[in-house]
Amino acid sequence: MRKGLHSSGSELRGPLYANGGCGTAFIHPVVSPAARSTDTEDVERPSFIRFNDSKVARAGIEVRTGRKWKAHDAVAQAEARLKHSELTGTLAHGRAGFGSNTKPIYSKTRGKERRKLIQDEVRAEVEEARGSKIVAMGQQGAWSRWEHASNRRISWADLWKFEPHRIKFLIQSVYDVLPTPSNLFRWGLADTPQCPLCQKAGSLEHILSCCPRALADGRYRWRHDQVLKAIADAITSGIISSKHQQPTKLQITFVRAGEKPHQRREKGGALLASARDWQLKVDLGKQLKFPESIAETTLRPDMVLLSETTRQVLLLELTVPWEDRIEEAFERKRAKYRELVNQCRSQGWQARCNPIEVGCRGFAGQGVRKSRAASVE
Repeated sequence: MRKGLHSSGSELRGPLYANGGCGTAFIHPVVSPAARSTDTEDVERPSFIRFNDSKVARAGIEVRTGRKWKAHDAVAQAEARLKHSELTGTLAHGRAGFGSNTKPIYSKTRGKERRKLIQDEVRAEVEEARGSKIVAMGQQGAWSRWEHASNRRISWADLWKFEPHRIKFLIQSVYDVLPTPSNLFRWGLADTPQCPLCQKAGSLEHILSCCPRALADGRYRWRHDQVLKAIADAITSGIISSKHQQPTKLQITFVRAGEKPHQRREKGGALLASARDWQLKVDLGKQLKFPESIAETTLRPDMVLLSETTRQVLLLELTVPWEDRIEEAFERKRAKYRELVNQCRSQGWQARCNPIEVGCRGFAGQGVRKSRAASVE
């Protein structure tokens, strides 16, 4: 997880990472000597010799990098992987469709671009080896199964702003080393692994997401409302700032005689900039009633963002699931409001539903980024 001097973006990232001015990162439990070697300029030197100076390349100079990891072997392996990737193509991850992730073709690159491809491929190979070891850890490596949770960036400003116990909870919860009843029993510090509230197995997942007594006492509801209030405040600030923005002007592109127009990818306009009368209704305290002017329903979305002049309505439904079940919660919430969205559309409204997933340990799902991009960008 260390980062060499003058290197760019070379840390091996887990669910928590830092990208500050000093290039620091959270120390991960599994860091091999090869990972430390690839975070220096050892990968850059052999690729520089190979591609930039043919005379030096023929001199047979070997870069010494130790016994466990050799730069020349790693570069050769990376080249083979890149050539093979030309046949398989770029793989899509998460909800991305085919062609969403583009990558330069190795055989068509030269110079600096080719060197960067090799460096990234060497680090990717080391990351794969480290990942296979992490997956084998049933408890501390459980975060590797968070396929739909975004990495959480921790800056130096956050470290100075957060209280020590919050940073401690965040790191320990990721690797499941908090003093839960199950862990205390496993470590020999407690007589029983049961939850003190409901007498079931007191694992971290049970305490943060599955305890029926905590649900009945309103603890999960309180946490849900705190997250909802923070998101609502951010949307309110976006609505206020969008009222002072000038509407985007349509640019006319002139084409000279005999030339063909260049096809440009038109970017969709921001949602908040498309109207000036946005209203945000938030279900805090179970008091929200869906506007009857749009549709009659007994459902209560967490947030309703509507504009009467443009007849647009956006349903935002927040869920705070266990990070392993973010995708399941997303599909459940979307299916819940599918009929209401269709009912709004039948009344002449431009309606859609965006579920927002924030894990119970603070890791946001893709719905947060998607909703933000559609609203303010």
